[in-house]
Amino acid sequence: MIKPSESSIAAYYDVIVVGAGPAGSSTATLTAEHGLKTLLVEREAMPRFHVGESLMPETYWALQRLGVLERMKECGFVSKVGVQFVTSAGRESQPFYFEENDPRECSRTWHVERSKFDEMLFHNAAEKGADCCDQTRVMDFDQQTNADGVRNVVLRNRDGQNVHSSCKVIVDATGQSTFIANRLGLRQENRDLRKASIWSYFQGADRVPDGRNTTIILHTNDKSAWFWYIPLANDIVSVGVVADNDYLLRNRGTSEQTFAEELNNCDAVAQRLKNAKRVDKFHAAKEFSYWTSQHAGDGWVLVGDALGFIDPVYSSGVFLALKSGELAADAIAEGFQKNDLSGEQLGNWTAEFKSGVVWIRKLVHAFYNNEFSFGSFMKQFPHYKGNLTNLLIGRVFDEGVGAIFDDLDPVLAKSQDSTN
Repeated sequence: MIKPSESSIAAYYDVIVVGAGPAGSSTATLTAEHGLKTLLVEREAMPRFHVGESLMPETYWALQRLGVLERMKECGFVSKVGVQFVTSAGRESQPFYFEENDPRECSRTWHVERSKFDEMLFHNAAEKGADCCDQTRVMDFDQQTNADGVRNVVLRNRDGQNVHSSCKVIVDATGQSTFIANRLGLRQENRDLRKASIWSYFQGADRVPDGRNTTIILHTNDKSAWFWYIPLANDIVSVGVVADNDYLLRNRGTSEQTFAEELNNCDAVAQRLKNAKRVDKFHAAKEFSYWTSQHAGDGWVLVGDALGFIDPVYSSGVFLALKSGELAADAIAEGFQKNDLSGEQLGNWTAEFKSGVVWIRKLVHAFYNNEFSFGSFMKQFPHYKGNLTNLLIGRVFDEGVGAIFDDLDPVLAKSQDSTN
């Protein structure tokens, strides 16, 4: 395996990608495969910790194109076969098993340790020809290109020295730091989804006996919060609680105390953890949902969470990161071929991308409507089970995937009216 570069950074690149999560690594891999001189930089040392372990099955196609499917199968990641919901009363839904909707291999996916997963993608970018440097951050860059369409970029390398380089395209894959959007004032928060999360990792927790591992989403008894429950390798389970930011983090105790209080308010999770031992510290993060008012400009483009973040509930983050990286890389390559690196060209994929993201966003808002029940809806409209499963798989760009909302939207509106 080719290791990321420890050599000096070149004076010029066609493309500089900032941030080596799934969005950045996929973009860099594919621009390098397109023959473009590419630099991928990550400010932290790889491997680095990150949450978001549960993948949507539709990541299959991006992982196939990146050439890492066989590695995924060999890495020892736990297979994920579906999604299950548990109500505030502890009632367990029938799992949405992906393969029952589509028996192909692409309907199975994985629960991953993100440090291992992200490092694999980082190394893969290096193998495909990108210069990859961790412990390297962007200190400054020219907002405008010169007459040749080149912008200067100042990088600080792992030795703490400033290095000057330049590029024709800069890709912001910095996640929720979203440095270009923040600098240009493009970030727009969704104030209806100002969430926070507290999570840790447990060993010896209950798991499905037959190994049909699902992501489990469980409401607390009073519906003030919800838990994720994700089985990982080595008998580890990732368990996190999500709620409104003000509820979870304001005027509460430590993260450990708050987690314990919410665990006492969720019998279904407490039962699953009764014989478990916590094996990591507690982590806390604000999960503010946001979008960006502009996704690309002359010589720059946003991908992954830098473009926008919805919510952790349906585990869509890695899928959308990989998909946006793939689409952005193709637009960049086409732009170089046409000698057109305008914002219109570099962002020519974003309208279609947003048209798929909207279905995930609508599902998220449905989930947070406490007067609405997916179980009751499916009893009334059972013919939508395949449609809903496709959304949970991540097939949000397929024709007709939004059909469920013909009946779901009126039900949601009626439940919302009942609370007003």
